[in-house]
Formats: sequence, C-alpha cells, structure tokens
Amino acid sequence: MVVQVCIGSACHLKGSYEVIQKLKGKIAEDALEDQVLLKSSFCLGQCAQAVSVKIDDEPVYSVSPETVDEFFAASIKGRL
Repeated sequence: MVVQVCIGSACHLKGSYEVIQKLKGKIAEDALEDQVLLKSSFCLGQCAQAVSVKIDDEPVYSVSPETVDEFFAASIKGRL
C-alpha cells in the first residue's frame, strides 16, 4: 500500500507535516513498515480539502492532524 500525503502550500498550512509524523508513528507502532510505504507528494489537486492524502489509486481523502487516528484505523490498518 502506498500512502501519499500532500506537502503543497495549502496542505502545508493545514498541518501536512504533523499528519505525516502521526502516520509514521502509527505505522511503526503497528509494525506495518513492510506493508505501507508513506510518501510525500506535491499537489494532489484537492487544495480546498487539505490535508490531501491518497492511498494507491483511490480518490483523495481529506485528513487533519486531529483525524489521523480515525483515518489510519479505517483507511489503512482496516484494509491490511
């Protein structure tokens, strides 16, 4: 699974680096490093919905630092 987190201007201002750090922590905590590749990406085309996160070829999700835990449980861990 490839998880891309936008680090473009709008996403950066809405906390993309915090989202990345929290996702890195959740992936390590659940020992999923061999199953989940976390990458940064420039504009995913959903600036109004920032922070934009894309999993593989799925539609773009809107994630905030406050919703990372819920997003991780449902959209990442829940699919493995």
